[in-house]
Amino acid sequence: MIALEESSAAEFLVPPLPLKSAPDVSTAPEDAGGTEQPRIEPAAREKAFEDAARMESAQQEQVRQEAVLREAARQEAARAESARLEAERQERERQSKARQEAARQESARQESARQESARQEAARQEAARQEAARQEAARQEAARQEAARQEAARQEAARQEAARAESARVEGERREGARQAATQQEAGRREGAQFEAAREQDARRDAARRAMGRQLDEEAARREANQAATKPSPSASTLRRARLFGRTDPNAELIRYAEAWSRRVQLNMTFDMVREAAKQPHNDPVVTVAIRSDGSIESVTFVRSSGVAAIDDAIRRIIHSQTPNLPFQPALARDFDVIEIRRTWHFDTAVRLY
Repeated sequence: MIALEESSAAEFLVPPLPLKSAPDVSTAPEDAGGTEQPRIEPAAREKAFEDAARMESAQQEQVRQEAVLREAARQEAARAESARLEAERQERERQSKARQEAARQESARQESARQESARQEAARQEAARQEAARQEAARQEAARQEAARQEAARQEAARQEAARAESARVEGERREGARQAATQQEAGRREGAQFEAAREQDARRDAARRAMGRQLDEEAARREANQAATKPSPSASTLRRARLFGRTDPNAELIRYAEAWSRRVQLNMTFDMVREAAKQPHNDPVVTVAIRSDGSIESVTFVRSSGVAAIDDAIRRIIHSQTPNLPFQPALARDFDVIEIRRTWHFDTAVRLY
């Protein structure tokens, strides 16, 4: 076996064998003292040639084996180098795959982290939006409640003011009604006194007229016995009259007729006829209406004017708009041809006759 040294180039080198030169058999060396060596025989020379040939063949075999060994070493080195390179390639590929996997995992982790961050950000924004919406709803609800409270307070204040104004109006109306009632009572008392005096005077006049009427009836009866013609109609001065200047009279039929006529005027007239005129300062007029037995109007007389011509004219229109009035009942018609009714006219939300 021949030991081989390992080189850095991964090649196995076989050290060369020292070559032995064949002994020169042609001449014999002289020794140092100049002594002539003996000559070699042909057989010996042949043997030397054979030995030299064997040695040459051995050397060639050694060289061939060294070449084989070097080739085997080279192939082994190449195989080892190829294996090393393949291992390095596989290692690089493994490392590349590992890096790619790590990069993929890192990218996936980063994408997951990004998605998680985006989800958390979206959740935060949604929570912020919901919180803002809740706060806005709470603000609007608070504003609505405050507006409702203020509106309720305003309505309550308006109600209280209206109640106060209504109370003041009612109190004013009550005082005005009391004043007017007192005025009307005083006027009624005075009218009553005047009516009583006039009634007594009318009673005396009626008694005289009845006596005169009886005389006239007797004379007419006598004339009818002598004449076939009809007698002429009586003049206005000879008509039998009843005067009702208040609300009391011994004749109940007369009172009922006057009250029925007053109610008819109050219920059937339209207040719009005097609404605008009644807004002007005026007095409560006192009016006497003379009604014939057939219900027609004989005359309208103002005992006291309202002081406003439009109101007086409206009263005349109201009275004449009621015609024809109710005719007299038979009991009244037997005794009277004309009934004079005196009333005080008052205007507020309607026409009232006192």
